[in-house]
Amino acid sequence: MSSYLSRRALMRRALAGGTALCMGRTSFAGSNRRAGVPASEGKRNGTGGASQVESLIQLLEETPRDQVLEAVGEKILEGASYLDVLAALLLAGVREVQPRPTVGYKFHAVLAVISYHLIGEGLSERDRWLPVFWGIDYFKVAQASDAAEGDWKLDAVDEAAMPSAEDAGPALVEAMDRWDELSADRAAATVARRLKPESAFELFYPLGARDFRSIGHKAIFVMCAQRTLRLVGWEHAEPILRSLAYALLMHEGGNPANRDDLADRPWRRNEGLVSRIRDDWTDGRPSSEATTELLAVLRSGSYEDAADAVIERLDQAVSPSSVWDAIFCGAAELQLRLPNIVSLHAVTTTRAIHHAYQTTGRDQTRRLLLLQNAAMLPMFRDAAKQRGRLRDAPLEDLEPIAPEVSDEAAVREIFDDLADKRRVAAQKILGYLQSRRPARLLVEGIRRLVAVKGDGTHDFKFTSAARESFRHVSTAWRGRYLACGAMHFCGPHQRENAVVARTRAALGP
Repeated sequence: MSSYLSRRALMRRALAGGTALCMGRTSFAGSNRRAGVPASEGKRNGTGGASQVESLIQLLEETPRDQVLEAVGEKILEGASYLDVLAALLLAGVREVQPRPTVGYKFHAVLAVISYHLIGEGLSERDRWLPVFWGIDYFKVAQASDAAEGDWKLDAVDEAAMPSAEDAGPALVEAMDRWDELSADRAAATVARRLKPESAFELFYPLGARDFRSIGHKAIFVMCAQRTLRLVGWEHAEPILRSLAYALLMHEGGNPANRDDLADRPWRRNEGLVSRIRDDWTDGRPSSEATTELLAVLRSGSYEDAADAVIERLDQAVSPSSVWDAIFCGAAELQLRLPNIVSLHAVTTTRAIHHAYQTTGRDQTRRLLLLQNAAMLPMFRDAAKQRGRLRDAPLEDLEPIAPEVSDEAAVREIFDDLADKRRVAAQKILGYLQSRRPARLLVEGIRRLVAVKGDGTHDFKFTSAARESFRHVSTAWRGRYLACGAMHFCGPHQRENAVVARTRAALGP
């Protein structure tokens, strides 16, 4: 027990170290162009100003569902910017919707906000509003659900009990380690006010991945918070970080700090393994063979086996990119084995953890996230298996069906097969990409379909995660990765969601 506590103390110092040097307010507005938002959308502090955003929040909170899209449309026509609306949607969600009893369900009003943006950002000026307006409509559903469950609100923070600026980072980590909600809330508010965004999220990246409760939604919330704040501006951070800390402390039963729950074991074990990874672990060579070997472990091994296999490959000088190929493809393969809500979240969680892995500046955090994501996949597999029988369907065995028609016709065939021949569609996606047909034509078609056909938060979350992860998988595995998404992608046979017509009418010709 003493060695375990020692490791925890080392982790706390590593996470909190240096944050006192990073105090002060800052804005992510300078990243708008990189994020795909037109420069005209980004004001000096990200959005058009606190009063405009607050006005939109009140409108979202108070307007009935059957009138809210039209009311927001009027505001846009009067000059409200895209980022104003995006900020208001996220802030209304964290103020009005409780991330309990689990971080999911109605709380997708918050979790899916970044996915709406990612789906819409490549569409036309008018159509990029479609996913956001769908999210506005869903917010009203979630708000009503929350009201029926007790009408939770994010209360004002206890100003008198907040830690000092110098103690904000350590106080947050200590409170989260104790699973102490009141102390964590006060510390999160101080972090938002006094730390730079980069330093703040260095605290949250490990916390989002440290346990398996809520099948990955905690890591997804960390990604959503970080990426949306990067767009709309850090001045909106306080309620978002407070909601984030509260969500990350979701648990069932007694205090997890005093228990040995399965949900916590992989992280606790992995904390003791990171020192076994060689110092120059990022300098390895790509190895498709290592990817294949790791996939075999992920299919049948335990979470311990998965983490140990990753360390073994890294110590053999295998590139982390080949490890990630196995993780991405292991998550995707679950769709072929048993497409359900649990296996879907293996894909969305992997994208969220990989984003944290890409963004963190701490080597120890990066090591932990890599091990943790690998360890989580056997847990996703076993959780999915509780809802049905897993097929024996290695994605390496998926037989490609090469197209015999033009690029456009081949893509139409793939989408038509999504109606009732999804495995055939998967084979055709693989054949299309292996034939070196233009990937953009296919991937952008997937985006356009979900924008008008998507009628559930998971449609947007899954599609945005799969599209982004596709770019991070190596060429040798990329086609097989995307092919697995055919089990969930929207198709042209699906009815256009009811929000599309209202959105277009609200925004005018």
